[in-house]
Amino acid sequence: MRRAVLDMADRRPAWAMPAWVPAELKAALPAGWELAVIEEETSGAGDGASRVHPAVLEAVRDAEIYFGYGIPEALLQGGPQLRWVHSGAAGVAKSLTPGMLANPVIFTNSAVVHAPPIAETVLAMILFFGRGLDFAVEGKRRGEWWQDPFYAADSPLRELAGSTVGIVGFGGIGREVSRRVASLGARVVALKRRAADAGEDALAPVAGGGSLAGLIRIVRGDAGLDTLLTESDVVVVSAPETPDTRGLLGARELGRMKRGALLVNVARGKIVDEQALAQALAEGRLRGAGLDVFAEEPLPGDHPFWRLPNVLLTPHVSGVTSGFWRRETDLILRNLGRYLQGAPPAEWENVVDKRAGY
Repeated sequence: MRRAVLDMADRRPAWAMPAWVPAELKAALPAGWELAVIEEETSGAGDGASRVHPAVLEAVRDAEIYFGYGIPEALLQGGPQLRWVHSGAAGVAKSLTPGMLANPVIFTNSAVVHAPPIAETVLAMILFFGRGLDFAVEGKRRGEWWQDPFYAADSPLRELAGSTVGIVGFGGIGREVSRRVASLGARVVALKRRAADAGEDALAPVAGGGSLAGLIRIVRGDAGLDTLLTESDVVVVSAPETPDTRGLLGARELGRMKRGALLVNVARGKIVDEQALAQALAEGRLRGAGLDVFAEEPLPGDHPFWRLPNVLLTPHVSGVTSGFWRRETDLILRNLGRYLQGAPPAEWENVVDKRAGY
């Protein structure tokens, strides 16, 4: 009997796995296959769980496929017959252990699955600062009819139409952000680290018809990053954390941003130099920052971000959505079909490039 293991019983109520998920996976497996469903709680927070429950080790001992949150080293060691492992998390940094790098196992993640709600969070953060909702919140806190920052000659209010949004990392999240802001009239400058893929610039039409391709410009490399920073009114960080992106936006790069620009980070905290960002915000060089991720989580109570009035914080929850399980299950089922048909990894979705780190 060939075996697949489902280890996605997330302990957080918002991510609880519906009963129809294992039912659909079982129905998709042909005769001669079994699905072992792990009942013990796990967590998809961050890059996924670092623990491997004894029940998981027992289940993967003779398994070919593993669906979970993150792929700890011990899991690969305990499942020598594994041929495909899938993480329900978007990030893969904690799973790229020496054992994973040396293992021929196909590794897929869920980056695109999380993209729509994260992109909506980005849009909300942009509009929060662009339409002065931070001033409205402060006015309410004071109990004042506070119109001054709205009417001031140097008011920082800005419409998306006519603005330039720079997207650092044009993967699943970056593409979803670009569709939303471009549909509202913003220009997009998107940074990709890899060489161009055939047809990658052809974005899907937005609701109501019309292509966004004319509003989106792809740039690459260090020169492209410099162009993005100097031209953008909003900089959105949506790149994966890798050795190449860690510390990508330091004091020099933040200093290249337009005065009064906004920074939004929904990727990983270590991509941005937090000390340099806090200084730029405190000095008023930047309009504000919308941050969902941090170098240390939970964010320490003495961190300056808590005290800066031009910082909007969310506690790494930008991907929370009721739509996760439908998209996640559909992704797994599509790749399961390819696995059962013997399709090469090049024809799969969300295959992780282990050496590149995403």
